Amino acid sequence: MTARIDPVDPHSVPTRTRLAFGVGAAAETMSLYSLAVLGMLFYNQVQGLNVLLAGLVPTIALFTDAISDPLIGSLSDRFRTKRWGRRHPFMFVAPLPIAVSFYFIFSPPDGLTEGALFAWFLGWSISLRTFMTLYHVPHLALGGELATSYTERSKIMSYNNFFGWMGGAGVFKVNTLVFFATAGVAGNGLLNGEAYPAFSAAISAAILIVLFASAWFTRDRIATLPQPPANLPAFSVRSFVSDLKGAFTNRNYLMLMIAFFCLSMMLGVRTALSNYMNIFYWELSAAEIGNLIFIGSFVGYFTGFLFSARLHHVFDKRATIVATAVGLSIFPAMPVILRLADSFPANGSEWLLPGIVGFQILSSACGSILNISVMSALADIADENEVRLGHRQEGTLYAARTFFAKLDNSIGHGVASLSLWLIAFPDNARPGEIDQTTIWWLGMIDSPITIIPGIIAACFYAQYRIDRQRYADTQAELQAIRAGRSGQVSQQGSQP
Repeated sequence: MTARIDPVDPHSVPTRTRLAFGVGAAAETMSLYSLAVLGMLFYNQVQGLNVLLAGLVPTIALFTDAISDPLIGSLSDRFRTKRWGRRHPFMFVAPLPIAVSFYFIFSPPDGLTEGALFAWFLGWSISLRTFMTLYHVPHLALGGELATSYTERSKIMSYNNFFGWMGGAGVFKVNTLVFFATAGVAGNGLLNGEAYPAFSAAISAAILIVLFASAWFTRDRIATLPQPPANLPAFSVRSFVSDLKGAFTNRNYLMLMIAFFCLSMMLGVRTALSNYMNIFYWELSAAEIGNLIFIGSFVGYFTGFLFSARLHHVFDKRATIVATAVGLSIFPAMPVILRLADSFPANGSEWLLPGIVGFQILSSACGSILNISVMSALADIADENEVRLGHRQEGTLYAARTFFAKLDNSIGHGVASLSLWLIAFPDNARPGEIDQTTIWWLGMIDSPITIIPGIIAACFYAQYRIDRQRYADTQAELQAIRAGRSGQVSQQGSQP
């Protein structure tokens, strides 16, 4: 049964649909964020794989993402089914292979040689990321299609963003309470190799359930979603190239993507080094790391959930995007900067964790609002491209988002692993037993240096030009175009 749309406000989307759509993002962060944060640590510090090889895996996998992400985006934009629309068929096929791939990443067989261990990590990482593309590009495109209102889009993406946080932070809280609660053999539960098989099995099952639920409980909106125009050619290599050209010749889109690239570099390095920083720089326990991620990020992301759409009522999206990009660059680096200036609590101090959590709240709030704003802005760009090109491109446009989300894992991990190698960070290290010069360089690489690409990103975000008036003008053009199409169809139908 098709959900009712309010005839007075055609932009309204029921709360249950926002929830069903948003929950799908939880599985993305369960899988990809777990891989980003735990993958290199697990294979390097637990399995004993050389740190350069462990960091090289996501970088190599990037090349498959560069093909699969825009390919699936273009394919889903042009896909036609009478019953299931153009997004849901992909969303029903992908969950099982995603869950299987995640399980095997963290459950390698015993006794593998270093080369075989590298191949195992690489093969299953590529499988996970490719099948996640098959799900998440159409899923994000679905979110862009659910509403046309300037701020309603921000509300929908707020649900997606908040559930994305729940997937990442929630799984880490469960990890510290259940799977990695014991100290293990090296003083931190995240270094306990015996805990990973149970972790991978449980999270794989959760991923499967969450992804399928999101697809199933949004299927009632299929009849209300835009479909490809009847005269739009089917997917082909030529149409694929045409879709990419159409997307990147939009100046607003190009500026967002350049900024997204720079921001992903910053986030990728910080994500890859996060556990190294928490375990070896700050010397936190697994429970303290869980509290840091859960409490700090919850307050920040809930702030974004509550206030992003409200901010867009007052400010244009560009102002919000630039301000939060600057905040996301600076706030996470402040604890290390203050430590370098001898102005931050010492390791083991009762004030250490509250100090880190305080800056985590600020950075999470900025990251949350920034992500919601950019995702909402991409839907506005899809309107512009419909005027320019004659068809909507949510799949192609949002494919860049999934690509850059994995780009930060890929290139960022490569830069991080190279940095660890350059500073001679030891394998099988123990907290408190590492040379202080190495620790100093670890902090420098993680924080002050990574501010630079973040500020560059903010400069490119400032070049985005769709304000509220330009959005209204585009909507007026779309209404005229669609009215013209309807008139042509009516005339054709009335001809004998």
